[in-house]
Amino acid sequence: MKKDGQKKFVRYKEGAEMYSMSMRKFQDMAKDAGAIYKVGKMALVNCELFETYLETFRI
Repeated sequence: MKKDGQKKFVRYKEGAEMYSMSMRKFQDMAKDAGAIYKVGKMALVNCELFETYLETFRI
């Protein structure tokens, strides 16, 4: 866990809820961000990398 209480890694469903988007959109953006880690059959998304990528869309 990060020091502010948020997790560093989340699964797709939890991440989609955190960022208020569909799970498919979250998966696509996480892939584009290079933030996906495969652990066996489980996929985890690094929130730090995802947020850095998300900031590139700022207007």
